[in-house]
Amino acid sequence: MDTSPEGPDDLIIAVEQMIRYVRQSARTGGLSTAASSTLARLSREGPQRLTELARAEGVSQPNMTQLVTRLERAGLARRTADASDGRGVLVAVTSAGIEVLDRRRAERARALRRLMEDMTGPERQATTTALLALARVIHHRQQTPEEDRA
Repeated sequence: MDTSPEGPDDLIIAVEQMIRYVRQSARTGGLSTAASSTLARLSREGPQRLTELARAEGVSQPNMTQLVTRLERAGLARRTADASDGRGVLVAVTSAGIEVLDRRRAERARALRRLMEDMTGPERQATTTALLALARVIHHRQQTPEEDRA
């Protein structure tokens, strides 16, 4: 029986299933998807203003303020004065936050590895190639203004 995806809907369903499986495997810290994403962004990009963080994560500033407050209470993030603007506040990930992110990433990697262990060699290679190609295109799109993509 051929179980290969036949169209965009099948691919979307497959991607959603994979994301859900891998996300559910990361239990460390008991973080929501929004909290994990915010900490990961701070870890990759460095301290940011609340407004920048809210915009980048696609949430309102009040929601981001509440999220950062929860992250601070858990010791995973901290607010610091912006050295370039004394009135501004930056949000940064703490060393405890980085430790939680590292453990979550390891949990997700183990989950993905378990999935790939059940694949044939050619399936594993095709999946690796496809995921790396998608990551490259996504990165390029994020770096290129929309009007320049046409």
